[in-house]
Amino acid sequence: MGDWIGIGFFVLLIVGAIVGLKALSRPQKRTAEEFERNASEGTTMIGASMNALQELMDPQAAKSKEVITQMKEGRYQKKKREGKANGTEDEDE
Repeated sequence: MGDWIGIGFFVLLIVGAIVGLKALSRPQKRTAEEFERNASEGTTMIGASMNALQELMDPQAAKSKEVITQMKEGRYQKKKREGKANGTEDEDE
């Protein structure tokens, strides 16, 4: 009788672990505003220091993040383009 109780316990433990992992792996449904709010609140001191360390170790990655941000905002190489436009106007006159 003791063997059946032990086997039942392990079966329940395994089934509970599988059900629990499936529940945890299900993605949460949230809006873009909730995601942005959680992302802005999620920066901790350890996360900030790791980002700074990563920028020191790989400066090209930091530059690429900055370029991506500038491209999204529409101001990538804006000064260079304005300079070229002004330079061509001066040559034409």
